Amino acid sequence: MAITMTEAAARHVSRYLSRRGKGLGVRLGVKTSGCSGLAYKLEYVDEAEPEDLVFEQHGVKLLIDPKSLAYIDGTELDFVREGLNEGFRFSNPNERDRCGCGESFRV
Repeated sequence: MAITMTEAAARHVSRYLSRRGKGLGVRLGVKTSGCSGLAYKLEYVDEAEPEDLVFEQHGVKLLIDPKSLAYIDGTELDFVREGLNEGFRFSNPNERDRCGCGESFRV
C-alpha cells in the first residue's frame, strides 16, 4: 500500500510550509461529501497523530488516516498549473466515477 507525490506537489508543499514557518507535512484523507459520495481532504499538519501512516517523497511527509487508505491506496498527488488556475490533482486508480462538478468521487 502506498501513496505517492510528484516533485511539483512536494515543491508546492515545501514552499507553503516554509512560508508558514512551521509544519510537518500534509495529511491526505477522504470524507463523505458531494453527489458521488466521497471527497478528498487535504490539510497541512504540524503534528502527526499516533495512527497516521507516513509516506515521504522528495523530502516531504505525506500523512494518511488509516481509515482513508482503502479508498486512496495507489493515489498520486500532483500540483498543476493550467492557465490562471492551479491546484492539487489526485490520480486515484480506485475511482470508478466522478461527479460532474469534480468535487466528489465513488470507488
